[in-house]
Amino acid sequence: MPVWMIVVIIIIVLIFLLLLSRAVNKVPEYKRVSHFRFGRFIGVKGPGVVLIIPFIDDLEWKDLRVRDMDVSEQNIITKDNVSANVDAVAYMKVFDPKKATLEIKDHYRATSRLAQTTLRDVLGKVELDELLSRREELAEDIRQIIDEETDAWGVKVTNMTIRNVNLPKDMVRAIASQAEAERNRRARIKKAQGEEEAAKKMADAAEIYGEREGAMRLRELQTLVEIATEQNLVVVTPSKLGSDLGNVAGLTTALKEHDKKSEVEKEE
Repeated sequence: MPVWMIVVIIIIVLIFLLLLSRAVNKVPEYKRVSHFRFGRFIGVKGPGVVLIIPFIDDLEWKDLRVRDMDVSEQNIITKDNVSANVDAVAYMKVFDPKKATLEIKDHYRATSRLAQTTLRDVLGKVELDELLSRREELAEDIRQIIDEETDAWGVKVTNMTIRNVNLPKDMVRAIASQAEAERNRRARIKKAQGEEEAAKKMADAAEIYGEREGAMRLRELQTLVEIATEQNLVVVTPSKLGSDLGNVAGLTTALKEHDKKSEVEKEE
């Protein structure tokens, strides 16, 4: 066999292998291909093996998996005229490969641009306090707006999160001062409530001392016992001590009954 014929056969085999490699396409489960013939859309193919006619057919590949999309930092002017830099992250996926191919040139870039403008529009309508306290709710509102727009492109935005809210340094200091003032206010309220409760207890005690004969004397004796115990002293009292001590049990019982009555009234 002449050498030139061998060369021709080799060339033919190589061309055949090249055409075969272009004709046979393996599409994985998480991808789809839009099939075009002579530039006309003829259907979405995959997963599995997709056969095409080389140089006549074309395939446009689309990944169906969820993809994260960074929404670059945007300068926001809130409703109360506070400047803040906000960035976010969104998660999106293609649910209709035909729309994602025919209706939009670059669905990822278009969705990213739409997310940026929507972020500015929504956050510009709320005050700073609302932005900081309702971050998750606002992110969901933004996601729904974007999702409605991208539905025509065959793209679904599954989730969105406002990642960072960066404020000017003077605003951060002002917020910290406001938080400190709020903590001090709560502490003063608790202290006032404690003093009010103590005053009520003292008023109840004064009422008991005034209504029951010997109650004040009992309190004096209890104070003397406490002082003697702490200082290791011997306390000498007038001869009336015996009769006073005789009333200790009765007065103590009366005091306990009064305390129980007060607790029942509070529960009611």
